[in-house]
Amino acid sequence: MSVTPKKRLGQHFLVDENIVGVIGRLGTLEPQDVVLEVGPGLGVLTRFLADRVRFVHAVEVDRSLEADLRQALGPRANVSLIWGDALDVDIDALSPAPEKLVANLPYNIATPLVVETLEHARSLRLWCVMVQREVADRFFAEPRTKAYGAVSVLVQLSARKIGFHPVPPTVFRPRPRVDSALVAFERADSAPIADVRDVVEGAFAHRRKTLVNSLAISGVATRGHVEDALRDMGLRLTARAEELDPGQFVQLAELLR
Repeated sequence: MSVTPKKRLGQHFLVDENIVGVIGRLGTLEPQDVVLEVGPGLGVLTRFLADRVRFVHAVEVDRSLEADLRQALGPRANVSLIWGDALDVDIDALSPAPEKLVANLPYNIATPLVVETLEHARSLRLWCVMVQREVADRFFAEPRTKAYGAVSVLVQLSARKIGFHPVPPTVFRPRPRVDSALVAFERADSAPIADVRDVVEGAFAHRRKTLVNSLAISGVATRGHVEDALRDMGLRLTARAEELDPGQFVQLAELLR
């Protein structure tokens, strides 16, 4: 490998050609698909995607990878390389419009990128992403579990899980010290994230405190307003955020408005 992965960018390059077949299966790749890839790295997955779909938008923040990436892609003309932070890219402005996000996500942006694309990238309808195992577990965690948090609520309000595959450290260079997982999910018709995000994030901002206290400290609503909402929902005033399921957060947000 002619480049050194940058720890500050959460880079763990995919080097095992075998795992890309699993990605293709979970991503249900079709010849007409337009795919968004974030963090193409050395181009192993990018090359696989380009040979199977109509077009690939590949977003990479590390310009030092350009020579290796272009060499990996060769003469393929159906790949657009976009240099910059994926969180700053206007995905809905890309042409042709991407319908699937298929990527080995850099560890340091995986969670915010998934939430932001669910909320704002309306052209996307399916996600197949490689993330740390603990992050994958959080996406679809059940209430009252340690893994359940704000991202669990926001993802489950927007999507339903369609696939999961554990991934060992051996498929990356350098090998991470944690396990990873592929998780696939598709957009579902539900309450818009924008309508509940402040309440959900405020509720979990002080996880050990009650909902009443956490939302008041976060400035989302007054204690009295939250108490009234909880009474209307038939919940204890001492309830904590992890006790509410995603649907109850929608109800709570409506009452607090």
